[in-house]
Amino acid sequence: MASQKIVGVMGKGNLATSREIDQAYELGRLIGENGWILLTGGRNVGVMNAASEGAKSVGGLTIGILPGKDKTGVSQAVDIAIVTDVGNGRNNINVLSSDVIIACGIGAGTLSEIALALKNNRQVILLTTDRVTIEFFTNLAPEQVFIVHQPQDAIALVKQFLENDDI
Repeated sequence: MASQKIVGVMGKGNLATSREIDQAYELGRLIGENGWILLTGGRNVGVMNAASEGAKSVGGLTIGILPGKDKTGVSQAVDIAIVTDVGNGRNNINVLSSDVIIACGIGAGTLSEIALALKNNRQVILLTTDRVTIEFFTNLAPEQVFIVHQPQDAIALVKQFLENDDI
């Protein structure tokens, strides 16, 4: 029996834009509809919270990897909260626990997660229209970075990776 796939959605917390929050919600919803498990940073802000709420809206399973030593600040839409007490070190847990990573917008923590994913030979889907970000990551790891502009396009790539057993 094959294990369920875990799709990590990474993005800004407090500084997330309304567009990034809307896209994260849609990503979570689509991940849940496809029967995949959603993994986020687990907090009740920004992309993490929106993606978890989207997945929960369709009955999806959500995992949150928390930075602190307790569940303070956890999203109410997280089913399984993993308390790490490792601060930003949780970024490596996020990456290594996900079969594929979707970055929804770019913040400092997200940059760290993308870099860790690339160092660990993981495929990363960037949901962004920012030219500088696109140019930087496609030059850095052209074989591992995939650019999309809509949540549906990100999900189509995840499906393609699964069908080709690329993850």
